Amino acid sequence: MLYKYNLNPKYSNFKDNLLNIQNIFNDSNESIHKARNELKIIELNGIKCVVKSFKIPHAINRVAYTFIRDGKAKKSYANAIKLMELDVNTPEPIGIIEFFNVGLLSQSFFISVYEPYDITIREVFHHKVDDYKEILKQFTHFTYEIHQKGVWHVDYSLGNILITKEDEKYRFSLVDINRMEFKNIDSNEGLKNFNKFWAKDKNDLILIAKEYAKLTNFDEDKAIEIVLNEAKELEAKVNLKRKLKGN
Repeated sequence: MLYKYNLNPKYSNFKDNLLNIQNIFNDSNESIHKARNELKIIELNGIKCVVKSFKIPHAINRVAYTFIRDGKAKKSYANAIKLMELDVNTPEPIGIIEFFNVGLLSQSFFISVYEPYDITIREVFHHKVDDYKEILKQFTHFTYEIHQKGVWHVDYSLGNILITKEDEKYRFSLVDINRMEFKNIDSNEGLKNFNKFWAKDKNDLILIAKEYAKLTNFDEDKAIEIVLNEAKELEAKVNLKRKLKGN
């Protein structure tokens, strides 16, 4: 089977691991997430790593990812490198490998250094931590800072922000980064980047809207309106999916 790979020069000794990653992945039982894609924690060369196996694309995307645009693993690696250049926290990328069958992209893997963390933003929105209000404020500042750097995380959602407490501050790190854009982001658009956060209490969203408005000198009432409208649209989409599934 043909293959192509990108390897972080810092981890040049991982080449053999990359070339044999299909067997290594299949032999591991350390799965931490399994849906469309699967993630496993695997120790390679004495380093704890996260190995992400992307689902084999359907026929149309196999053609597209081979000849027209980069596949998800390749995007993940490129975006990780870009984020690190911008000093935005994300697990350090080690490398990716893409396997091709009959000339078309088949299976692909993205390997990064495992980053320990305390919680995700999900626990904060679900009020499973006592200082959730302070974390939400700091999270809003983090979001504003990455927007100032032109970072737009398309899948900016509950499971994709890792949080670690460092003294009295919180460190935020981005994962699931294959869908990202790098562009100028104005205040109006920036507020819409909170559109995938399912809040237990709408006051959490109001807190975020007020804090973001303060940072951007944006009208507070308008900011609240934008964030709450995005939340209503999210709720409507989720409810529609549930109805279609018969739930």
